Amino acid sequence: MSGELNLPTLLKHMQPVRHGEYAFCVLDEDTYKALPMRPLCTFQEQEGLTVILEQEIADQLSLPYTYVGTLITLNVHSSLDAVGFLARITSKLAKAGISLNAFSPVYHDHIFVRPLEVERAMRLLRELSKEVP
Repeated sequence: MSGELNLPTLLKHMQPVRHGEYAFCVLDEDTYKALPMRPLCTFQEQEGLTVILEQEIADQLSLPYTYVGTLITLNVHSSLDAVGFLARITSKLAKAGISLNAFSPVYHDHIFVRPLEVERAMRLLRELSKEVP
């Protein structure tokens, strides 16, 4: 099943949903293998393995982290070939002074924003969705 390509459709139907707070950790291989659960996401870079997991779990395991973000899922099945969807979202939030970290797996786009900014980000995303004719 392929995702949506049409930018106005994506924006109109994105239905942002707020989730919990997640910690971005850089872990060595042994620490990663010893995790008692699967993280939300991992990404291997040349400098190290980034692991994204619930902040509460990172705290319980005394794992150091460099960023905490509240996860917002954009509940429209976007195509990996869609053009401009995240650009419109990042532009809208940037104009409000809100930074984000984005992740786009196969079905949905997800963004992480600082917990103190999540309410404003959700409001702006809902506004952006309503701006589309």
